[in-house]
Amino acid sequence: MDPQFNWPTDLSSQENAMMSTFNFFAASGGGLGPIGPPQSGPSSTAGAVGMQNTPITMPPLQSLSLTPTTSQPPTTMSMSTLMTQTSMSQVPAQMAMIPSVPMEFACPRRPNVGAEGRQIVLRANHFQLHVPRGFIHHYDISIQPDKCPRRVNRDIIETMVQGYSHSIFNGQKPVFDGKKNLYTRDALPIGKEKRELEVTLPGEGKDRVFQVAIKWMAKVSLYDLKEALEGARPMPPECLLALDVVMRHLPSMTYTPVGRSFFSSPDGYYHPLGGGREVWFGFHQSVRPSQWKMMLNIDVSATAFYKAQPVIEFMCEVLDVRDVNVDQKRPLIDSQRVKFTKEIKGLKIEITHCGQMKRKYRVCNVTRRPAQHQTFPLQLENGQTVECTVAKYFLDKYKIRLRFPHLPCLQVGQEHKHTYLPLEVCNIVAGQRCIKKLTDTQTSTMIKATARSAPDREREINTLVRKADFNNDPYAQEFGIQINNTMTEIRGRVLPPPKIQYGGRQAIPNQGVWDMRGKQFHTGVEVRVWAIACFAPQKMCREDALRYVQCRFILR
Repeated sequence: MDPQFNWPTDLSSQENAMMSTFNFFAASGGGLGPIGPPQSGPSSTAGAVGMQNTPITMPPLQSLSLTPTTSQPPTTMSMSTLMTQTSMSQVPAQMAMIPSVPMEFACPRRPNVGAEGRQIVLRANHFQLHVPRGFIHHYDISIQPDKCPRRVNRDIIETMVQGYSHSIFNGQKPVFDGKKNLYTRDALPIGKEKRELEVTLPGEGKDRVFQVAIKWMAKVSLYDLKEALEGARPMPPECLLALDVVMRHLPSMTYTPVGRSFFSSPDGYYHPLGGGREVWFGFHQSVRPSQWKMMLNIDVSATAFYKAQPVIEFMCEVLDVRDVNVDQKRPLIDSQRVKFTKEIKGLKIEITHCGQMKRKYRVCNVTRRPAQHQTFPLQLENGQTVECTVAKYFLDKYKIRLRFPHLPCLQVGQEHKHTYLPLEVCNIVAGQRCIKKLTDTQTSTMIKATARSAPDREREINTLVRKADFNNDPYAQEFGIQINNTMTEIRGRVLPPPKIQYGGRQAIPNQGVWDMRGKQFHTGVEVRVWAIACFAPQKMCREDALRYVQCRFILR
């Protein structure tokens, strides 16, 4: 298909001629690859298991309006020549007279489908989505107080849907992206006006009240999606967003979402990384358009999380202390405290000394003084304020004699409120992703734990799909979406391996592997400049030994 440009019909002859020249330039060059709407016919290349095949859609080009100063219309001049002959001083005045018309772009068809090599069948980690025709209604959500995390926002919307199930939602199951966008299969009986609803979430100690404003935004047409898959129009991004929210709604409420992936706590496996961190496995999920159909891309993923454990044990892992009762009988030295503070600052902890009420706090600092010396202003019943140590307060208030009064306290909440907690009454909250840089040892352990062969990766992906049971997802059923539970099969070709030329012999790789042992390079390179860097202590590597190595092995 040739590139198509829609120009205004009321231009002068000079302008039309110039537009024709630009049309010729765009159609004949530019080095444009095979991108845009998918074309029919078999594919000569295929993504193996774990690859993501994503067609690219070109955005519409901006309209271009130029006025040549010469009286002769341009014919076959290049675009740079045309720009040179254009009077830039006249462009602003003339451009105001020419209507701005967006251009439609279509790429040429692929010239061939390949013929080299041996044909094979590949299985890609794409699962076909069957999307019905119709409409999806898009609503804007505003929650006050705002700045709540996505998890809390989802709880608010879920409580709202349950509370107003009959009066507002008519028994529908809407889907929510955790921030602003809510989608329903049928329109809600609120019209296009903003509707404010009150939602109450049960909290720790007292309930929290939120005001939720919901307003109709647009009607998403799945007919447009069908036409786009047939190549009749550009891919509508609003359709892709709506379908992605539908397919991600249930996993977002069931698992721990991180970006476009979902993770769950280790069950039946344990991959510690050290330093209070461990590997969590999950899956990546996204809705993607393909040739003539919609696909759900599923892949295995892994990332580092902080291990749910007592803060005392977390400190021992960070500081490499085997037994706190034996190896840490003294207060932390400054270097230990700084290292521990760097790791735990910003993490959420929960307390254990208040029975069933597991209040959660975020750590803002670690005290310099131990619990037996760290004081805070305590207001007595008679209104007086006295300085009290953390250890004495826990003994008087909770009848808890601290086992490790020589260790520091965690400062939680806002720093100016002086809220201190002993390490031994705190636990690390589960499900906190580690966003700090891993050490080299942790990175190596992570790679070893996540390395998978293609067949193993295929089995894991199929297991994930079976466990997800997408066809019984109530939200996918609400929108009439069905998922094929088998991987998509596509045709590929195994190209013959190239011959490798060594010094005096040839080698043909087998299964993509070749052996360099006992072979010489075809063309050697002389090393003219070199250096030795010795990082060993000077007492272990004397300079005369280095000179011996230099003379014996390098300069011979």
